[in-house]
Amino acid sequence: MVSLSDAVPVPTPQCTSLPGGVSVMLPGWLCRVCRNRARWHHLPARGLSWSPRQISRWNKQESSESSQPETPRVLITGGLGQLGVGLAQLLRKQYGTDNVILSDIKKPPTEVFNSGPFVYVDVLDYKNLREMLVNNRITWLVHYSALLSAVGEANVARPQDQHHSTIGAFGPSSPRDPAPDLCVQRPRTIYGVSKVHAELMGEYLHHKYGLDFRCLRYPGIISADTPPGGGTTDYAVQIFHDALSSGRFQSYLRADTRLPMMHVGDCHRATLEYLQAPDCQLSLRTYNIAAMSFTPEEVAQEIRKHLPHLQVTYRPDPVRQTIADSWPMRFDDSNARRDWGWRPAYQLPELVTDMLEAIRQQRSREGLCTS
Repeated sequence: MVSLSDAVPVPTPQCTSLPGGVSVMLPGWLCRVCRNRARWHHLPARGLSWSPRQISRWNKQESSESSQPETPRVLITGGLGQLGVGLAQLLRKQYGTDNVILSDIKKPPTEVFNSGPFVYVDVLDYKNLREMLVNNRITWLVHYSALLSAVGEANVARPQDQHHSTIGAFGPSSPRDPAPDLCVQRPRTIYGVSKVHAELMGEYLHHKYGLDFRCLRYPGIISADTPPGGGTTDYAVQIFHDALSSGRFQSYLRADTRLPMMHVGDCHRATLEYLQAPDCQLSLRTYNIAAMSFTPEEVAQEIRKHLPHLQVTYRPDPVRQTIADSWPMRFDDSNARRDWGWRPAYQLPELVTDMLEAIRQQRSREGLCTS
């Protein structure tokens, strides 16, 4: 992000697995700024900005763990979306609860608020964002604040301000099957245009100022933990809920619309592995990551192996169908596999089994029946 380079002068990065500088991760972006680690060690402990309850709760003297210069201090923006809470849990297991701060502009659920540091952060307020980074000695910034594809088309100005990247960075003139890391990118949605802008700005800051910018292009992420939020790939989450609640699903994409997808567990693991990868292993700043690719009819057929009576109808939505038709059908992630060892654990059968079981458990806890 531009505000990071404005806030902190950055020396040339050195090759190291856990640099003590700022890391930034989007749903397409990751960056890290390599800095002199000793400077962090001598700064006094500070409480978290802007949240009196959390200041009193989390303002502790540095433990032996958090005072170690190699331990990252992480801020996750947009942390109450589909990915933030799960990634925070994974990071807190590795680096300690106090070293991972969730943020959003929404009120967190009680269980999230009680699980670790949480603060209000509006990513469009650059001054306060810089204060948050400095006051809490943030070394990795994971940027998950974003608008989803269909929502972004209805509010053109907002995606340009929030900067994020995923599958939408490609356009109809890009290779679609598969789409490589480096190719023509001419998206025709504001959602996609903002993503390409984010990628190019991050790479510019890396080459100009040494910002350790790292970008992941996520495919559609499938998770039982959060409801669908307006994205073009969200049918692949909604179909599981509808299959178990009513046994009927109406798709807003054609039956043969093929898109790349990934289980949320693989997404979190890929993000952590990329953050931890030594800088000298990276040949690129922006990588595709892939796991599987399927159509609405193919996922419906796999669900019918568990729920034979599932009925699916197709009523394509013109906006979302046009978006989907401009996106890759498959990702080429060979560079991620070669450079930092990326390998997915879930394919379609494992994803369907896991999603149905997780949603069944949710409905059981809520006293709801399943079809």
